[in-house]
Amino acid sequence: MNNIATLLTVYNRREKTLKCLKALADCSLPENYAIDIYLVDDGCTDGTTEAVVEHFPQVNIIHGTGNLFWNRGMHLAWTTAVKTKDYDFYMWLNDDTILYPNAILELIETSESVNHQSIICGSTCATNDSSKITYGGRNNIETVIVPNGEKQICKYINGNILLAPLYVYSIVGTNDPFFIHAVGDYDYGLRAHKLGINSIVTPNTLGICDDRSNFAAWCNTKTPVIKRLKLLYSPLGNHPIQFFVYENRHFGFVMACFHFFSLHLRAIFPVLWKNSKTGK
Repeated sequence: MNNIATLLTVYNRREKTLKCLKALADCSLPENYAIDIYLVDDGCTDGTTEAVVEHFPQVNIIHGTGNLFWNRGMHLAWTTAVKTKDYDFYMWLNDDTILYPNAILELIETSESVNHQSIICGSTCATNDSSKITYGGRNNIETVIVPNGEKQICKYINGNILLAPLYVYSIVGTNDPFFIHAVGDYDYGLRAHKLGINSIVTPNTLGICDDRSNFAAWCNTKTPVIKRLKLLYSPLGNHPIQFFVYENRHFGFVMACFHFFSLHLRAIFPVLWKNSKTGK
């Protein structure tokens, strides 16, 4: 039997979490494969845990501190799974992602095609527009790779749908808990690449997840400057110290310093940044 540990972190998205788990339960599995689910409840107050216990009693619920956010929550889910059982695969899944019924089949088939020695990244599309790819693999930060029916190697990975075979885990380990919320997935893919492990986009789109990127409050002119700086340093902002470590690790000290200062300038003078981007 091949065992998959599916890892999620959730916070106050009760209905989305239930829909995600329902879609996961409806997925077809290859013969001789089984799934266990490890879900970190990072301080939910909307009844998420109670609803999961009622509708999906097989889920292993792990209670977080309320301050883990996405990346540290996924790290807790992963380390808990490792301590609980020997798994052949570790699957990341965002709770706002709705898997297609064949998603796990395609993840496994793609992994088999590379001897289970690569990270397998699944793409998602918008709810009302299947042609709009929202998350998946990327070769640059701005553009998501569009599935074309063939495997494609990518540089960056989004963690919405991701399969890490045991071989990958044995070399790369888990995601780095230094990062609180963002860039933990990018960092994992880049660390793997340095260790000789490819990240591969599945041939087809595997689920639905709407794009959550928007104009952040920390660089919004309607937000007072002191609050902008506080938001910049919040776990959900572009935390300069976290990003400095990430960029210094992968792109060098000069680039890390440049972006450390430019993030602060963008927070203090967002109008200048906006005008430079639009050419006005």
